[in-house]
Amino acid sequence: MTKIGTITHIKETLKKHNIKIKKKFGQNFLTDLNILKKIAHLPDVTDKSLIIEIGPGLGGLTKQLLDTGATVLGYEIDNDLVPILKETFKADAFSLIHGDFLERNIDQDVKALNKEFDKVVVVANLPYYITTPIVFKILEESSIIKETYMMMQLEVAKRFTGKPSTKDYNALSVTIQYKTDTNIAMTVPKTVFIPQPRVDSAVIQMIIRENKKHTPNNENIFFKILKSSFRQRRKTLANNLSNTLNLDKSAIKEHLQNLGLKPNIRAEKLSVKDFVHLSDELEHLIS
Repeated sequence: MTKIGTITHIKETLKKHNIKIKKKFGQNFLTDLNILKKIAHLPDVTDKSLIIEIGPGLGGLTKQLLDTGATVLGYEIDNDLVPILKETFKADAFSLIHGDFLERNIDQDVKALNKEFDKVVVVANLPYYITTPIVFKILEESSIIKETYMMMQLEVAKRFTGKPSTKDYNALSVTIQYKTDTNIAMTVPKTVFIPQPRVDSAVIQMIIRENKKHTPNNENIFFKILKSSFRQRRKTLANNLSNTLNLDKSAIKEHLQNLGLKPNIRAEKLSVKDFVHLSDELEHLIS
């Protein structure tokens, strides 16, 4: 019997059901069983854990996730793949929701399983074109999910984990690192996918912070300042904030100096802690 997740299994299944790989869903199937197994075992799960998989596709990763002993809840948007997944995985430990993950209430879906879990984690090979919306949906809407292990384009993973004073560091980097402890868990070459994407991938581990290391007085103002700070990367922080938020440039420079920062500093030089302090320093200027 052909092993689920191999290139032979993928080709045979697509041919048997007369299915074409759909670009609109960002479908790139991972064909290396060793890599699939490694990804599935990145989180520390037990038979009392729940793994949420976004876009299980033909079930290559799903099989490895079920082999960990955890319960798996999958979200699949492709009408053609849903019956295949239901036929392939009939175990009580597998549940499938046919729908768009971005339109679901994640926590309600988990509660509807009527089981108690010691932890809920996400493990997924994300469609590249909606990576960021999926990540932010999890961070902003779920109080149940505490860890994620998500595969995405390597260049996006580098932005998520970018450090100050590097080309990969931007507002997204600060936001992710404000909310989570994030690192690249492993890289995955483009050659192990069908169809082969143009770039390599990476799996990033995100541990969602229950208690943030640094917390601004007003989170809305923090994000407003953060978004404005990187508006035009080549401009100084004072110029960006002045132009975007209609603030007096000289006043901004004075506040930067109060924080021990150079008045002509650029946004990419500031750490998460710096942005929190800047938000508190400028709070009274921003409505």
